[in-house]
Amino acid sequence: MVAEFSPSEADYQQALRILKQGGIVAYPTETFYGLAVDPENDGAIKALYSLKKRDFGKKLSLLVPDLITLSSCVSSLSSSDQKLIDAFWPGPLTLVFPVKTGVFPSLTATSGTLAIRISSHPVAAKLCSLWGKPLTATSANISGQAAFVTVNQVQRQWGSKIGFILDGGRVAGAKGSTIVRCEENVCHILRSGVIPDKAIAETLAESHLHLK
Repeated sequence: MVAEFSPSEADYQQALRILKQGGIVAYPTETFYGLAVDPENDGAIKALYSLKKRDFGKKLSLLVPDLITLSSCVSSLSSSDQKLIDAFWPGPLTLVFPVKTGVFPSLTATSGTLAIRISSHPVAAKLCSLWGKPLTATSANISGQAAFVTVNQVQRQWGSKIGFILDGGRVAGAKGSTIVRCEENVCHILRSGVIPDKAIAETLAESHLHLK
């Protein structure tokens, strides 16, 4: 995937400064525009929930820059997870993992799990790589409303309420990432998305897949 627009190095550095200060950065992904904050900053997480008018009971998903960062967060990785990672990462597949004790407690609540992916969008991937740690990956819209595919839509909605926008041009939109949770030899499709259910089933072998 090639970004329609490529932010300058100065743009990336400004985005990183905003994140370090606890601010909110909008950025393009392979699905919709997302909102990034530092998931280790409880104040930033609260501000993000408030901005989106999102129920605190609804968890936020994360982007990670690489598999090493993933392994630092999750407590286990099933063989099914690994098959899906090998087939679809980087890309619009979000996997739900059990996390290590003490990892982002403000995001896991009592579930002990987090939804994570590695993005295939060059701007999202570079931002996450420069940051070097997980970033939130929630869509850049008020909860329950339509997600955004252009910078103009993000600007009209938020204006100065967010710290910075990385412009990647128009993104694909249409569908969000496919969300899957694997437990032992059974996987549940929690949300159908860009990657078809059939592709997930074919990767795992249908006899081991439970659709939910």
